[in-house]
Amino acid sequence: MNSSCLNPDQLPIQNNELDVLNELVPLQAQAIIELGCGAARLARDLLQRWPLCHVTGLEVDALQHAKNLAAPQDRLVFLAAGAQAVPLPGVSFDLALMLKSLHHVPMAAMDQALDEVARVVRPGGHLYVSEPIYGGALNELVRLYNDEGVVRSAAQAALDRALSQGQHWEAVAEKRFAQALRFASFDDFAQRMMYPSFADHRIDEAMLARVRAAFEPHSGEQGAAFVRPMHVRLLRRKA
Repeated sequence: MNSSCLNPDQLPIQNNELDVLNELVPLQAQAIIELGCGAARLARDLLQRWPLCHVTGLEVDALQHAKNLAAPQDRLVFLAAGAQAVPLPGVSFDLALMLKSLHHVPMAAMDQALDEVARVVRPGGHLYVSEPIYGGALNELVRLYNDEGVVRSAAQAALDRALSQGQHWEAVAEKRFAQALRFASFDDFAQRMMYPSFADHRIDEAMLARVRAAFEPHSGEQGAAFVRPMHVRLLRRKA
């Protein structure tokens, strides 16, 4: 979906994606794997709300993985690995999460990643994929230095192929919503969005100035507020 056919203002705001997840997959006592867990914020919150769950978080970013290991939490295990090569036995999990991570898998490995997820999810278990929609004011800003149009389309196409093949997955539900984001200043935006530890966007002074100029019209006394439109697809593992 591109920006020309999307109005993020018409999407319902969900400030906590846990509420969306729990609406689609009731979280009581689930063995969960998160592929591309980042800082594992949602996983940590999930375990606070549903203490009978267990989460295994996979992360390929060595710096973030080290930070995760330095902040242990009960029922939360971290592994350095990518979705396309999960170093765990099959049929081990009830639920797999990919939160803004499928489009970060190398495009040539996306099909393999979904096959790997199918291998480790038990029959009847679920795959919850939440991907940013390519549209809206925040996307227009970010794509100045990191245009993800191709990889986001590739992620959706990989899900379509996995479903059309009919071997592992069947579609259960889809949901679109918007996440509210606020940045205190341009420096806050730059720190959080332009310099991730997992990627080098090669931002020089000219690009920094260009992004700053595009950011300023959104900024006021309370900072800059955006909404990020999201597309959730829930798949079930076939028997």
